[in-house]
Amino acid sequence: MTNMPAIKEEIATAPQSAGHSTPKPAAPRPRPQGKPTARPQPGPRPGSGRQAQPLVRPTPKAKVRKARLLVSKVDPWSVLKMSFLLSVALGIMLVVCAVTLWSMMDLTGVFDRVNDLAGQILGGNAEAGGFQLQELVTVGQVASFATIIAVVNVVLLTVLSMLAAVLYNLSASLVGGVGVTLTDD
Repeated sequence: MTNMPAIKEEIATAPQSAGHSTPKPAAPRPRPQGKPTARPQPGPRPGSGRQAQPLVRPTPKAKVRKARLLVSKVDPWSVLKMSFLLSVALGIMLVVCAVTLWSMMDLTGVFDRVNDLAGQILGGNAEAGGFQLQELVTVGQVASFATIIAVVNVVLLTVLSMLAAVLYNLSASLVGGVGVTLTDD
């Protein structure tokens, strides 16, 4: 049931003289074209001794509704699905970040500086093809290693999150769950 504000309409009645009959309604006047004019503000009407009430009463301020709920059970299957999707996204980000980091290190010359430093420390001859870091760590190897780490993370995060959901359900059955308060703004 909705609460609609009550609308009160006042009709001012003018005293009629005894010799006149009821006035006939006049023909409707045409509306002027152009900008609409501002409506007059409600206020006391001329000739009336009392204050006129506004046509529409303002609605009262709505009270903020609050609901206190308990999360007493978490579905392990839905936790499994969500954690799998989020860990796959995390794995993709890991592979992309590893390849991007290797590419940035290659473009900025970090590998050349490491090769020069290793040549100075080991005393190898740089012209003879001494220590070359890029031969040991290629972009393919970095991507492969990051993919293996990502797959292991997907499996571990999915299993651990499902285990956490089951443990939460067990502990919530003992203590009642986690309380959450929802408000309506």
